[in-house]
Amino acid sequence: MGLVTEKNLSKIIIFTFIVIMSTMVFAMSYFYVKNTYSDFDVEMEKFQEEYYADKKNTLKKEINTVIDILNYNIVKSDLDDEEQKMDAIRLFNNITFEENTSNYFFVYEVKNMQGGDDFAKLIVNPNRLDLVGTYISTNYTDSDGKKFREDFLRDIRQKGESFTKYSYKKPDTKEIKQKISYFKYYEKWNWIIAVGVYTDDMENELAAKTKEFKKRVKNQIVQNVVLFIMFLSIAILISIFISQKIDEVLKNYENKVLSNAKELEELNQSLEEKVKNEIEKNREKEQLLVQKSKFIALGEMISNIAHQWRQPLSELSSILMFIKFKYSINALDEKTMEQKSLEADKVLEYMSRTIDDFRNFFMPKKEKEEFYLYKVIELVMNIISSTLKNYNINIEINVDKNIVLKTYLNEYQQVLLNIINNAKDVLIEKNIKNPTIKISAYEEDTYVVLYVEDNGGGVLVEPKGKIFEPYFTTKSESDGTGIGLYMSKIIVDKNMKGKLRVRNTKEGAKFAIFVPKDSSIKDINYEFV
Repeated sequence: MGLVTEKNLSKIIIFTFIVIMSTMVFAMSYFYVKNTYSDFDVEMEKFQEEYYADKKNTLKKEINTVIDILNYNIVKSDLDDEEQKMDAIRLFNNITFEENTSNYFFVYEVKNMQGGDDFAKLIVNPNRLDLVGTYISTNYTDSDGKKFREDFLRDIRQKGESFTKYSYKKPDTKEIKQKISYFKYYEKWNWIIAVGVYTDDMENELAAKTKEFKKRVKNQIVQNVVLFIMFLSIAILISIFISQKIDEVLKNYENKVLSNAKELEELNQSLEEKVKNEIEKNREKEQLLVQKSKFIALGEMISNIAHQWRQPLSELSSILMFIKFKYSINALDEKTMEQKSLEADKVLEYMSRTIDDFRNFFMPKKEKEEFYLYKVIELVMNIISSTLKNYNINIEINVDKNIVLKTYLNEYQQVLLNIINNAKDVLIEKNIKNPTIKISAYEEDTYVVLYVEDNGGGVLVEPKGKIFEPYFTTKSESDGTGIGLYMSKIIVDKNMKGKLRVRNTKEGAKFAIFVPKDSSIKDINYEFV
């Protein structure tokens, strides 16, 4: 006797459906949690590296700012050299650069640049007032046995500055803690000016950030797992409902068989409805692809904005810090304030132009426009240049500035950006030495072709046209979607009536964007050189 009968068919279907759906949901939940925590560890490691680098840059900026103030005071003051030194010592004893921390400035007056027992006199150190005015030795070792003064003095002799890590007493305590200090030689007075941060303060701050991030990730995971479970529950309820409907269909099966004409009519109606549903599904799928492509592009745009703004924000921070120090020592005159305000205005104007570029990039335009090809390339490079520079990717552009195109401007920009982004990702992923992207173009009587070529090793799949299929990607699941090139080909081939092609060179992949000068021209012979 068979296991599957008309009586238990619906039960077998619902049981099978529940098992499959439960397995899928639990597998999705497992891999989602695993990948999320894996991404979290990578992000935290990157955050820590950037945090320590930022701290070092902050130390260096503080020293440079103080030296600028010293130089300014020397130029503007009528005091003699010794009086100016005393003013500088009072300044160092009374300034800090971070609230609620153990950081302070300290200064050595060098007597012997080669080191030794009396290589310098300690003239400023709020933490060790017992040593101020005494001579100190490079032979001194910290609690770990490290001759840190010998280390930073060697760097001073070679390059005039040093980042050195060592153990030292923390202010207002008897504890010995690890410390990172920046030392810089001030040649005019033969001073070594330094400032440092204790690593336990940095670790406490990092621990607080890590705790906050972990809480945020945990909440996100819980929310998504709950959604998965809700989806499973809804799917089970739907399957029960469908099972009941199947029972009803089976009960009425005999009656439907007796009425062949009626059954055929219902079958035709059902087929027609299915065709409509499939067409609608395909339309929805295509719309989802378009929306997903836009969201991915938007995410990349946000990343590019972050890269574009990092440098101007740093410059703006430096300007404000300079003004703050000037104000704290009552040296902020009208001329300096006006000069720094102009510098800040220039930085803000640059950031405003960046926002305009990105906004115009996403502004929908359905009409064809006439534009210079070189200007489009410049706009795309303005958007992505900081990201390319961040990864030391060289760009070579060889395009005639007089080439003119008439097509959909924003869609053309999107295609070019997608291809350059793909080239960038390949160069980064494969860690290519001397990564390079070349952009060139030429025009024929009936069309214009733009080439984008990289030295990333080429397209390794066969046939190469497979890379234009939807959801095909050679990247990991967290990095690739397989939509960018698919949407680019749809835009060029269907919307612009052109061709998007790719082939391998000796060094990498070469993409060609063929666009006709006149959309009414058909059957153009595109020559891919």
